[in-house]
Amino acid sequence: MQEVNFDLGLERILAKDPRYSRDAYAFTREALDFTQKQISREHQGSIRHISGQELLDGIRRFALQQYGPMAVTVFEDWGVTRCMDFGDVVFNMVDAGLLAKTEKDSREDFQNGYDFTEAFRKPYLPEGKAKKKAIAELE
Repeated sequence: MQEVNFDLGLERILAKDPRYSRDAYAFTREALDFTQKQISREHQGSIRHISGQELLDGIRRFALQQYGPMAVTVFEDWGVTRCMDFGDVVFNMVDAGLLAKTEKDSREDFQNGYDFTEAFRKPYLPEGKAKKKAIAELE
């Protein structure tokens, strides 16, 4: 696979699909690097391909680290409101030659991700509010 300049590839993506901001792509690339480092540490330094579900977990952890309780607000500003949006971002980068995929990888890997409120806001709710909200959602 020929190495593609990230900025040039991103310009091509944004011209074809303007749904997501440039920052969404840059963040996803950084989250991928973050996730690969995390997995490498867990597996004694070996680097391997990561799945969509592993990337989603890395995105969640990296976003909480970078943006804290503002993660959902930042993502919404970028046009990202659900895990499938990250799948679209990833596969736009794959199609542009910025990322590689295996035969097992697909957009559907991002389909059964997490709820953004649960993943990004709930960890910051005071315990009383979190419990009241959980009870209200059950009713």
